[in-house]
Amino acid sequence: MGRVAELAGVSVRTLHHYDEIGLLEPSTRTAAGHRAYSPGDVERLREVLAYRRLGFGLREIADLVDDPTTDAVAHLCRLRGLLMDQRDRAAAMVTAIDRELEARAMGIRTTPEEQLKVFGAQLYDAIGSAYPATRRTEPRIAARIWDALGDARTVLNVGAGTGSYEPPDRDVTAVEPSAVMRAQRPVGAAPCVAAAAESLPFEDQSFDAAMAVSTVHHWPDPVAGLREMQRVSRRVVVFTYDADDTGWRQRFWLTRDYLPEFADLLIGWPSLADLTRAIGGRAEPVLVPWDCADGFFEAHWRRPEAYLDEHVRRAVSVWTRVGPQAEQRAVSTLREDLSSGRWAERNRDLIALDTAELGLRLLVA
Repeated sequence: MGRVAELAGVSVRTLHHYDEIGLLEPSTRTAAGHRAYSPGDVERLREVLAYRRLGFGLREIADLVDDPTTDAVAHLCRLRGLLMDQRDRAAAMVTAIDRELEARAMGIRTTPEEQLKVFGAQLYDAIGSAYPATRRTEPRIAARIWDALGDARTVLNVGAGTGSYEPPDRDVTAVEPSAVMRAQRPVGAAPCVAAAAESLPFEDQSFDAAMAVSTVHHWPDPVAGLREMQRVSRRVVVFTYDADDTGWRQRFWLTRDYLPEFADLLIGWPSLADLTRAIGGRAEPVLVPWDCADGFFEAHWRRPEAYLDEHVRRAVSVWTRVGPQAEQRAVSTLREDLSSGRWAERNRDLIALDTAELGLRLLVA
């Protein structure tokens, strides 16, 4: 027991307590009566400690690790997702603190309400609240998605967010794990279930089609989520991007000239072939119109001034994930290049284009 406690970074008393409350009972005991932990016990301890350090209570942890429908891989996927969410919240908090430090350096005092938002749950809500203002359905992309749904009458929208791209003429059920996003779904939107893509609470072939729009990159295990979509539906349509094609990253001036850190976000991301193989489908390129109504990351490729707008950036997770230093440097440099005419000189060929190939793909199976 002492060795297990040392490796886990907890006290022997903690292990005794977990045993006493039935949270972690060692499989065997030695002849001398000492607790002996099997590999399965150690795996359970890892899950207990991981959930504990994420802030879960012991009773909640017991329910999680005792769930017979969740295996070790599912726990790891869930823990990865929770840690990524925690990381994004921390990055957002750092951004908010940096802004207050800048304000104070200029002699500006923030209000008590603004100060509390830095450390409260309202910070994450504020980031999510930017979505309705700048993230909306782009009709030309919607037409591609809805056409790919074919004659499906029942549609599952996975990672549905606030409901953009949900077809109005179908029977839609939405799945969205974020309470912030669920709360912002408009009145009259499709019913929404709190669940993750990797573990959809539906029977096999429950829907005619399943769709996912600009969400797969947020999933802890994209391939597992896509396989779940295939399990619960007869047709799968996914709007995502090709992370393994470096060509579009070089063609897109924002990642090429101002935000090279974006490439770091793609490390470990499944290839387009892996994503397509997961649903047994095909990938089709989706061109981005110059006046795209949906403010996703690539949308303003011919409207560079938009990236200077704080509201535009806050509705795109990329900016939070690269961190405040990279964001501030990119925005500052872009502002200078727009003012000097350097951006226009570098990208003069874009002005004549109505659409751009920026790596977005529609996966259909």
